Amino acid sequence: MNTLPAAVYQMDPAISCPDPDAARLVTTAYETIRRRYVEGRHQIAAAIIAADNRMYVGVHLEAMVGCYSMCAERAALAAARLCTDQPLLGIAAVRYPKPSEGGPARIVSPCGGCRELVLDYAPNIRVVVPREGQGLLLPLAELLPDKYTGTKWAAEPQQLPTPQRPVVER
Repeated sequence: MNTLPAAVYQMDPAISCPDPDAARLVTTAYETIRRRYVEGRHQIAAAIIAADNRMYVGVHLEAMVGCYSMCAERAALAAARLCTDQPLLGIAAVRYPKPSEGGPARIVSPCGGCRELVLDYAPNIRVVVPREGQGLLLPLAELLPDKYTGTKWAAEPQQLPTPQRPVVER
């Protein structure tokens, strides 16, 4: 059983971020997972900020068959791309502790798959990572220096034309 005071679980990990942009991303992710945490289902939340200063969030979706689970970063990326065409500037993820664990919520780095996917859609995005007790905002590309580049599409995502409503002749 946990013997840590409840206040420890309520500590926003953004206090470790010297950069105000990093702190805002971390606070948004923390507040999301603090409200949406469900043991065994949602333990991590991510926040992405776009160039228009809007935030998009996602939570980790655990599945009975593990390979169908989805990371919070992917969920936040999907939410952002659903709502905006603006460039994505920053991302952060926060893991909320299980009741059986000790310690506060903490900043977590994206997994390798999320690094690849996020860079596919936002090649210049920065990410908050835990380093030496701080949440530092770094270019995500630095965490994946030899990113896979395929031939499915151009290196920079192309803007698709806005779909037109079909004309129905009577």
